[in-house]
Amino acid sequence: MSNLRDRIGAGKWAMVEGRDVPSVLASRVATYRDKPFMVWEPFEGSPATYSYAQFGAAVESLAGALHSRGVQIGDRVLVHLDNSPEFVISWFACARLGAVAVSTNTRSVARDMEYFAEHAGVVGAITSPGFAELVRDAAPMIRFLILSSTDAGTPSSVPDGIEYESFDDVMAEGATAPERPVDPLADLGIQFTSGTTSRPKAVLWTHANVIWGMQMNCAHMRLTSADTTQVILPLFHTNAQSYSMLSTLWSGGTMVVQPRFSASRFWEVALRNSVTWVSTIPFCVKAILAGEIPQDHHFRFWGCAVRMPEVEERLGVTTFGWWGMTETITQGIVGDPDEPCAPYTIGRASPAYEINVRRLDGTHIGPGESGELFIRGIRGVSLFKEYAGNPEATSDSFDGDGWFATGDSIIMNDAGDLIFGDRLKDMLKVGAENVAASEIESVIMATGLVSECAVVAQPHYMLDEVPAVFLIPSASAGSDVADEIIAACRRDLADFKVPRTVRVVDELPRSTLEKIAKAELRKLLEPITE
Repeated sequence: MSNLRDRIGAGKWAMVEGRDVPSVLASRVATYRDKPFMVWEPFEGSPATYSYAQFGAAVESLAGALHSRGVQIGDRVLVHLDNSPEFVISWFACARLGAVAVSTNTRSVARDMEYFAEHAGVVGAITSPGFAELVRDAAPMIRFLILSSTDAGTPSSVPDGIEYESFDDVMAEGATAPERPVDPLADLGIQFTSGTTSRPKAVLWTHANVIWGMQMNCAHMRLTSADTTQVILPLFHTNAQSYSMLSTLWSGGTMVVQPRFSASRFWEVALRNSVTWVSTIPFCVKAILAGEIPQDHHFRFWGCAVRMPEVEERLGVTTFGWWGMTETITQGIVGDPDEPCAPYTIGRASPAYEINVRRLDGTHIGPGESGELFIRGIRGVSLFKEYAGNPEATSDSFDGDGWFATGDSIIMNDAGDLIFGDRLKDMLKVGAENVAASEIESVIMATGLVSECAVVAQPHYMLDEVPAVFLIPSASAGSDVADEIIAACRRDLADFKVPRTVRVVDELPRSTLEKIAKAELRKLLEPITE
């Protein structure tokens, strides 16, 4: 990273020079002091509003408390929380202190959490009562455990025998964090993302990554300080964390945070807060469109992953698609609100990146063709810094010319618009969750009940895809092998990774290279329609 300024060029380096997350927050607090930054809309209890000044003060309070517990620059703190004020405050407090927020999927099971905590090397954890026992057992090395008073707004009690500190008490201590120099290249956050191996990879962002991402998000979506977004996707993922939360900070807008997506509560919250835009996914769109659509809403656009004419017709708003991943921070491919692409396309290359969709021979595809998507930027600024603790995976992800292999297949239509094709890395897309087939397969093989198995995607009416497994039982397996496999998956995998269908077979189809022909298996599965 030492020659980063030379490689990025003076113009682009100026976007991040002298800036980090705390400096941007301080700037926005000074500019928009009494304006709402975050509105909390819990499912139980009353809404709460944090002005920019109140939010900034809360961040300072928690940063001071973490510092008094020995958290230093570069230390990693586990933030295992559903959408809540505590999540947002904790994430920014780590940034203020120079620590690294390790935000993890709250649907993770014990096996996942043990890996996350150990691999990241966390020194402390912030979570809620419902996850207290899970986090304590998964991370015995932590020096402190801080618990919110509720589970994302829902009253909850802490299990007996848990040693913890109350989030509210910690915030009231009045401790202060030391000032630190602005460092755009300092480590900032880790998210774990599924990959081709059986264990997720720790995607490490720098402050410069976020400064870059905030600006490009706002440019892509034409965001201004007049905008209000509704956060319905999980903040521990890049979509809500970058597109919604961080874009709101840069634009000086307002974000309305719900614990999770709820079709029945969507419009009530949107109308009460005069929401102007939302980042969503087809799963949520289907659920919202199944109900009545009010005519007095304030939306001007929806970001829907693809351009969706049915939303435009029902709501009278602009929609556009986009493609991004944790490694890109912002959208690498994006639609244009002022120049609509074809329906159900994801857009075209963002000016923030170089995009190359390659045929098998390495040449660029043309209209009507498909190929693998490669993206090129600057590591630590427009692309993630590294897979923390896994230098081999980091190196293997880039070719000799600096192109990052996404493992995604992209199709170009005759007009030049891009369409998401498939996941070449054997990934499933379960609702909003990326799932590695190999992770599920490794859990199944570890039971000893199976001699061979293959996990593939089964179409689903709401989630787009769900896992299905074809397996050949081992000699020790009994007649109830399917039930035993499901039980093992429920124990060792998050619920969205558990196969919905188990097929016991005598043999698996093979390709000419003796690999399992998963495309043939997918053809054997009927869509789940209810």
